[in-house]
Amino acid sequence: MRHRFHAICPYFAMFPEAFVAAQLEATPFSGVVFDPFCGRGTTVFESLLRGRDAAGCDVHPVAACVAGAKADPPSQQDVSTRLSELEEESAGFDAPRMHGAIAEFFELCFHPRTYAPIAFMREHLDWRRDKTDRFIAALALGSLHGESHRTPNCFSNRMPRTISTKPRYSVSWWRKNGLTPPRRDVFRILRYMTEYRYESRPPLRRGSVQLADAREAGERFSNLGGVVTDIITSPPYLDTTNYREDQWLRLWFLGGEPTDRLPANDGRHYSADKYKNFLVEAWAGVAPLLAAEAIIVVRMGGRRLTKEAARTTLFESLRDGLSRSVSLVDDGASSRVRRTQANAFRGDKPSDTMEHDFRFEVA
Repeated sequence: MRHRFHAICPYFAMFPEAFVAAQLEATPFSGVVFDPFCGRGTTVFESLLRGRDAAGCDVHPVAACVAGAKADPPSQQDVSTRLSELEEESAGFDAPRMHGAIAEFFELCFHPRTYAPIAFMREHLDWRRDKTDRFIAALALGSLHGESHRTPNCFSNRMPRTISTKPRYSVSWWRKNGLTPPRRDVFRILRYMTEYRYESRPPLRRGSVQLADAREAGERFSNLGGVVTDIITSPPYLDTTNYREDQWLRLWFLGGEPTDRLPANDGRHYSADKYKNFLVEAWAGVAPLLAAEAIIVVRMGGRRLTKEAARTTLFESLRDGLSRSVSLVDDGASSRVRRTQANAFRGDKPSDTMEHDFRFEVA
């Protein structure tokens, strides 16, 4: 049976736990498993379930919150007690009003009785330092938006579960389809989701996840120096949508500004050369953690990124970043990114993004 922590919060471009399981079964090593682009923590959590020590990092707050909640969860009783405290403290909370163009989005996205406890938790959950608050925040992120016509366990007007559609588009789509925000009992939903998730027993091992850039991994995880034998990861894809833009509403819940507008230099990788340089720097950051021998498994992709180009980029970036002997184990495998909820919501054509999996030996 699939562990119920895996799906605490859906996330864009996530790979399945079966992929991680297959790599762990194939490795000859038993050291620490590390993921420098951990996303929602599939590699870290699946490794813990299989009795391996594991850690990871991600520069995205949503990823770090969700992955950290799964890797080092509190007790179910602690979550229940904290939810009762939050509910009691939020009674009569006067939620701050939005102003400007974004106000219309929030008015149509959340019923006023739903918005108030959401806004209260946004102000009071110490998710960066307290693991119980982090777990509740992760549960809330998973219910913050979704297909409200299909499930009573999401807070918002109808939206995709994996990404936050842009405010202007959302407002236009809701008005066109005559949709209004449902009234939801936020704390009832969170209690239900707590009971549901904890029906799967958390793993005995605990992992470490940090909100950090992969390029700083050697410094941030200095306790793992020389003991990482397996890396299973998926770097940001080339020429794809920006994660911050896709997750803007969840970022707001975690304390960010209520906007999907990004600076001109928003971190997306359009240039193949700059993308390769980024990977070189990332592998250099990870290099101090690697054992004398290690396996690195990478899933990468992008629009119009051929398998040959992906293989060359990975091999050369690993060689240059690690300054170690690197060899490709096999020719790799490719697949097309399947149709997403976002495409279905917006009526877009299926993505032309390809994913490529490669396995390397490092000595």
